[in-house]
Amino acid sequence: MQPYTGIASVYDIYMDHIPYDEWTDFIVDLLKKYNISKGLLLELGCGTGTMTRQLVHRGYEMIGLDLSEEMLAIAQEKEDNGSNILYLCQDMRDLELYGTVSAVVSFCSTMNYILTEEDMLKVFKRVNNYLDPKGLFVFDLDTLYSYQYVLGDNTTVDNREEGTFIWENLYYDEEMINEVNLTVFIPQKNGNIKSTDINLYKKYVETHYRRGYTIETIRSLIEEAGLEWIGAFDSQTKEASMDDSERVYIVAREKQKDITELQGDK
Repeated sequence: MQPYTGIASVYDIYMDHIPYDEWTDFIVDLLKKYNISKGLLLELGCGTGTMTRQLVHRGYEMIGLDLSEEMLAIAQEKEDNGSNILYLCQDMRDLELYGTVSAVVSFCSTMNYILTEEDMLKVFKRVNNYLDPKGLFVFDLDTLYSYQYVLGDNTTVDNREEGTFIWENLYYDEEMINEVNLTVFIPQKNGNIKSTDINLYKKYVETHYRRGYTIETIRSLIEEAGLEWIGAFDSQTKEASMDDSERVYIVAREKQKDITELQGDK
């Protein structure tokens, strides 16, 4: 089963620990720092649209893009009245928009699902193509340190009233790949079964693959795509990333169109 198909209906249940408010504050502060206080933004890997809606509430127009039709269907169901979010079902490697955007953002390790440097470069080039002059590109990444030393080959179980969630991690050092075998059990109503001693559960199983990248590799690909590298920042401290950072924010900016502007000033 493809990632984020069967589990789409329960995604928001087991992701209720995600610090969406913190991420939104970080993004908005960063956008304003670079004079993007309004305009149209694109979120890559928007999922069920939680971050997308939060950015609408902060005054931005939004496009949400995801490869999962099931996740986008839930996002559309949850859309607030008057938010007018445009949801697109696309592979980010083949991103196509009708025009440019003020910024492109992506969170929740979406970019780690790009498994090769060649495909990552394709994404970065597409982003660069659709950014306004001096437009910002911000995304997060799980680090190699996280995949090697935190997740490793560990299994995590989250058992609660809403369901049981099991993450079985495997790490392939040579390929720098994190494999996650995700099993979810969601309680169901007994229906016509009269015995109260019988508990019914619906089981969802998916396998996810994510790749870790060095900061040096990401910077090289960002610059090869024609973007300006601004920096990599630890997600906890918001300072420069460290060797033991588990998640980093990557910040880059469109620069090619600036050349035309400078030539026009002469």
